[in-house]
Amino acid sequence: MTTTETLVDGLCDERFEGVRRAFEENLEQYGDIGAAVAVTIDGKPVIDLWGGYMDRERTRPWQQDSLVTVYSTTKGMTAICAHRLIEQGLLDVDAPVSQYWPEFAQAGKADVPVRMLITHSVGLPSVSEPLPEGGIYDWDVVTEALAKQEPLWEPGTTHGYHGLTFGWLVGEVVKRISGKSLGTYFRDEVAVPLGLDSHIGLPPEHDARVATMYAHEPTPEEAEQMKARRDEMQKQMLPSVLAAQANVPIPPEPNGHNSEGWKRSEIPAANGHSDARSLARMYGALSRGGELDGVRVLESETIDRALVQQVAGRDESLGMETRFGLGFWLDRDGGMGPNPRTFGHPGAGGSVGFADPDAKVGFGYVMNQMKVGLLVEGTGRRLIDAFYDAL
Repeated sequence: MTTTETLVDGLCDERFEGVRRAFEENLEQYGDIGAAVAVTIDGKPVIDLWGGYMDRERTRPWQQDSLVTVYSTTKGMTAICAHRLIEQGLLDVDAPVSQYWPEFAQAGKADVPVRMLITHSVGLPSVSEPLPEGGIYDWDVVTEALAKQEPLWEPGTTHGYHGLTFGWLVGEVVKRISGKSLGTYFRDEVAVPLGLDSHIGLPPEHDARVATMYAHEPTPEEAEQMKARRDEMQKQMLPSVLAAQANVPIPPEPNGHNSEGWKRSEIPAANGHSDARSLARMYGALSRGGELDGVRVLESETIDRALVQQVAGRDESLGMETRFGLGFWLDRDGGMGPNPRTFGHPGAGGSVGFADPDAKVGFGYVMNQMKVGLLVEGTGRRLIDAFYDAL
């Protein structure tokens, strides 16, 4: 049988051999089927590793150009799009959402500012009426439902993770201002200029490069622990949020992670497809003031404003402590390294991308075997810890 070691390839500066070892161990001992990790320092690649397999049967080795769903790591891409419009003076975060999206004024939301959309504090983490079957793949169905929805808490009084709805809410504002869908805007304004292989709404010509995503299959002991944790979290959640959570299902059908509908639609909070290299490059640009190789993604002042904490504390949707800047996840337990200004976004199951402005680091990690939880932990955390131990 071919050993995992022969299926790890790529670049790793000798200074970071500990990261390579941790990456190999993730594949050999810690449950990764296939994965990639990439890191830049001051815009220069120092780690770009890939290995393992794109399928559980181990028939398709992970390639240099393999792509995979990154779930909520997508939210960082979406946030960048909003910030480009903000710095161009086209979007005012303190203006009413209804100024850009008139239909949003329904159900008492006429004066709700854009800032609340991008800080998970608007009170629309789900909708009270279930979406029709396959509804998450239809942009207009979802945005019309959100426009009609009464907030599940008084906007601005608390915050709760808008796991899927963040992307449609922010994306509809971007669409109304730019005339482009969020995925198209990201492609034209960020991905193509910066040379990223990241997509929100995947064209079919890339399908052969997409790794199969596998949901976490807990052991009986893990299942019991997960149930106890979920029960405790639900005790902390608002009843209205708990009741509405199932109305925007993800994924909406068996094996939905890998379905045609999932790949083709634009769900800008969750269905981005990327490699680790592109995440590291994107956040690498942000870590050094917003410019890389002559391409300016954002102004440094915009980045400074984006990583200022906006909300923190108990999260009404997750039943745990979270912190957010303007659209970005702010670390609270060292999961994205030790430096206090680190920002980015993790994804369900383990992927993550982040910028560390203090060390000028851009980091990306992707994999196709989901783990438990949303926080940066497990195999990704092992790589981050190994990197900073060497740094």
